[in-house]
Amino acid sequence: MSRVLVRLCAVAVAASLLFTTWSAATPREAAALDPTVGYLMAHFTGESSTDQQIYLAHSTDGLRWTDLNNGGLVLRSTVGTRGVRDPALVRSPAGDRYWIIATDLCIGCGQDWSAAINNGSRNLVVWESTDLVTWSAPWLLNVAGAIPDGRNAWAPEAIWNPATGDYVLYWATNVPLNGATKHRIYYARTANFRSVTTPQVFVNRPGNQEIIDTQIVEVPAGVGAYRYVRASRDGQIAIEGSNSILGTWTSLGNLSSIGLTGAQVEGPMWMKYNNRNEWVLYLDQYSSGRGYLPVLTTDPSSPGSYRLPASGSYAMGGTKKRHGSILNLTAAEQNRVLARWPVTAVNRIQSYNFQDRYVRHYDYDVRIDPNVSPAQDGQWRVVPGLVGSGTVSIQSVNYPGHYLRHYGYDFRLEANDGTATYAADATFRQVAGLANSSWTSFQSYSHPDRYLRHYAYLLRLDPVSDAQSRADATFRVTS
Repeated sequence: MSRVLVRLCAVAVAASLLFTTWSAATPREAAALDPTVGYLMAHFTGESSTDQQIYLAHSTDGLRWTDLNNGGLVLRSTVGTRGVRDPALVRSPAGDRYWIIATDLCIGCGQDWSAAINNGSRNLVVWESTDLVTWSAPWLLNVAGAIPDGRNAWAPEAIWNPATGDYVLYWATNVPLNGATKHRIYYARTANFRSVTTPQVFVNRPGNQEIIDTQIVEVPAGVGAYRYVRASRDGQIAIEGSNSILGTWTSLGNLSSIGLTGAQVEGPMWMKYNNRNEWVLYLDQYSSGRGYLPVLTTDPSSPGSYRLPASGSYAMGGTKKRHGSILNLTAAEQNRVLARWPVTAVNRIQSYNFQDRYVRHYDYDVRIDPNVSPAQDGQWRVVPGLVGSGTVSIQSVNYPGHYLRHYGYDFRLEANDGTATYAADATFRQVAGLANSSWTSFQSYSHPDRYLRHYAYLLRLDPVSDAQSRADATFRVTS
């Protein structure tokens, strides 16, 4: 958890997502899932109100990741603090229901770190789905309100417990207890993430040592000495083992031998390979601001077996990946996810009357320039519009989630803030070119009498009334 003093490592649904609600249901008995073939990661990306939302990424091999929704957010919280961090993806044992649970926290959105630590939200934010692509409206689940003087609820995780037939939901709460005010891991049981049992202490380090991030992985029989392995970030990246989720846990060591301690990394996130008994423990390089790093092992219970990956063997995609979780996908699940969020082609937008110039952003202003450098500043994805039918929006490639939008008829590159005004200002109708019908023009959705055009090389939103303005408002979308 990145933080000050204790730093957190860690939704209106995105405009095109449908809202659905379901009644709470007790999970069915565990069913054998189809073979898993891919991986889905849920994560947040940074410290802004837009970054502190739900993002998704997909991988076929567990090491090379592609941002879904072209790097834009997928779910936006509309409850609590209106920001979320540390999302956990949970699948029911029968494979017919999914949840995302997350920290209700938005640093810099009216709350600083001190307030979040000492008087933060006691709730988690929860979404529910039956297919991984259509998600309910979010709701708040109060997990820390029953903890005497519990001051927040951070970094939630959940695991199905066959011993009790429900989920163990666990998270960190800052609380004064036995003479020490610090974060401890608490747990409660739940069948549906709408109500919980009375919270109990789950992980408590000695003295004043805090613990915020922890995640449990189940290990198949015949691998290592324990059925469950827990990776936690305290002063180290601590590895512990147990044969019962709520039983006794044994300390097995830490990852300091490969140079990874709690001073460098946090937010442990497990992933088992689909086709072999090998695991990846992703760790967030919070101290250097570089996001997740994969660490490999063939035995999660043996700290000496962990190794760093070969240079160039992994790629985390265009967005920074912060504290999240990974779900192994069946072929049916993967097909639904990739159909819902296909990857859109990367294009450039060429001026009709200055054909050596292309639309680019520079310090968040937008203009047409020749020889764009760096090249990514002139690369765009023309994606389905943020509002309306048959419309488009123009998203930056190297600033995912940022779109061309007009403000006072001037164009800027801005992050999608989720408002209706932003969506309308960043949406266009792509029509036949006003100066040449084989090219294209972009008609404003919010001001249909105006078009995107350049004037003195800067992009504006203007009426088009003569040959010059028609030429200025004509472009080619090209690879």
